Amino acid sequence: MKIFDLYEREALPIIAVDFDGTLCRDEYPEIGEANAVLIRYLKNQKRKGARLILWTCRNGRLLEQAVEWCRRHRLEFDAVNENLPEILKRYGGDSRKIYADVYIDDKSVAVKYEGFGLRKIAGGYTEAEQILRY
Repeated sequence: MKIFDLYEREALPIIAVDFDGTLCRDEYPEIGEANAVLIRYLKNQKRKGARLILWTCRNGRLLEQAVEWCRRHRLEFDAVNENLPEILKRYGGDSRKIYADVYIDDKSVAVKYEGFGLRKIAGGYTEAEQILRY
């Protein structure tokens, strides 16, 4: 499913996005330069009705700093490191894995399956190339 085709579904899409190395350059525990292209993209998706989840390994004070940094960039999330209420209801509880239709992360690899056999590992650039390369 292409990111831009998510609105053809009945339910509005859920987008989980990483912080270090994705929303900003990875300078952990500091916060690096903003990925302005991705931030602009996410704000646009939010305006279209997407639900956004900040999905990061940060916790405690470092997580609070990341959330505040996002607010200063006018990027608001529906959840931070947790599933949305409708997902909790659907699966009867919470798990450590965040459910999303799209995961945007600097360390991701897209894997596509055909039946039960691995067909392709997409190691090349996709339509997200413009978003994640900065």
